[in-house]
Amino acid sequence: MSYPGYPPSGGYPAFPGYPPTGQESVYPPAGQYSYPAVPGGYPPAGAGTYPAAPPSAAGYPAPGGYPAPGCYPGAPQAGGMPPYPGAPTAPGFGVPPAGLGFGGYPQPPAQSYAGGGPAQIPGFPGGQAPSPMPGPPAAMVQGTQGTIQAAPNFDAGRDAEILRKAMKGFGTDEQAIINVVANRSNDQRQKIKAAFKTMYGKDLIKDLKSELSGNVEELILALFMPSTYYDAWSLRHAMKGAGTQERVLIEILCTRTNQEIQEIVKCYKSEFGRDIEQDIRADTSGHFERLLISMCQGNRDENQTVDYQKAQEDAQRLYQAGEGKLGTDESCFNMVLASRSFPQLKATVEAYSRIANRDLLSSIDREFSGNVERGLKTILQCALNRPAFFAERLYYSMKGAGTDDSTLIRIIVTRSEIDLVQIKQMFTQMYQKTLATMIASDTSGDYRRLLLAIVGQ
Repeated sequence: MSYPGYPPSGGYPAFPGYPPTGQESVYPPAGQYSYPAVPGGYPPAGAGTYPAAPPSAAGYPAPGGYPAPGCYPGAPQAGGMPPYPGAPTAPGFGVPPAGLGFGGYPQPPAQSYAGGGPAQIPGFPGGQAPSPMPGPPAAMVQGTQGTIQAAPNFDAGRDAEILRKAMKGFGTDEQAIINVVANRSNDQRQKIKAAFKTMYGKDLIKDLKSELSGNVEELILALFMPSTYYDAWSLRHAMKGAGTQERVLIEILCTRTNQEIQEIVKCYKSEFGRDIEQDIRADTSGHFERLLISMCQGNRDENQTVDYQKAQEDAQRLYQAGEGKLGTDESCFNMVLASRSFPQLKATVEAYSRIANRDLLSSIDREFSGNVERGLKTILQCALNRPAFFAERLYYSMKGAGTDDSTLIRIIVTRSEIDLVQIKQMFTQMYQKTLATMIASDTSGDYRRLLLAIVGQ
């Protein structure tokens, strides 16, 4: 769909250093664009569980039950199926510590298949409301919950005044900034930016950049970006310059919904003047390139109804394309995993475990390697248990020497209004410690305080 007046003339400049002199009034607009509810979102309003499996579906886990050890959270378990083999040691896609594999954690009470991100709201940009009008917040549609909610009795002018006072004169009152930023929704932060410029004739982002530095600066600037722009910016910087951050491409393109991806692709073009498919082709190759191009279409089936017969056929097709033959038919895996709905893929995983007597994640581990393996497994992990995938990424961003601060910031910010509550729950179950505890031990100063204010205890 197209939006009148979008993008604004000149576009949003690339971060850091936006907006450039002379364009302060262009970006960002008052109000944040939030996604319209995705048709066929899963689970539908009033329903928080998957369709019941037919009586013959042996191995289907009982609702809320704990699957036997040896599979990813939420994955089915076939009798005699070997445990999940040792996962790659590279950060972000490994297994929990203490040899737990992917087993032993419960399936979340409600899986997030529907919306999951920012949406267009009336007034963005050009003063014309997009169509269709936004539905309820993604978290409400999904049955998941963010740690940040829109503040009641919100007054953008009052918040702008607090931020101005915190930065005026000698020194900076970082705690006052944290108190505002961590307790306002992304939409409200956009309104604060507009009010600040109206009241003081200055750009809030420039003022914040002049007062802050390091990780806390990156975190606050990420929080003030409209969510779709932040995803598009992250993808651009993952492919910009020497080297490519493939894990960032996987994390964003393999986990977002159709609506989110379509908006990201448009934003990428309008803000950076580049075609994301061309950039992907230039920076990746082979089966991994094809998987990412498939993801960029934003054309996954999002019908929440599960066709068990098709799941059985797809499972048989995948088995014959991998474990059941010499060599691997990669295009078959790409076709099924890129086009089927997440609920349908979950049923396919269950059917596969009965056919192959091993789980599909294990087969992908045996048949593929490198980035295409990580991408395919990410898609399945989101079908089985999306919060567990992000919990694992957070864990490996902090595990060992050093911290992958960009990954930590990106996941905390992008999931803060969607499903961070469920991610925290899964983190505790998977690693026997709270997310807040690990953040507190791995970060320091105002950066730590702001992260903990977003995450909560």
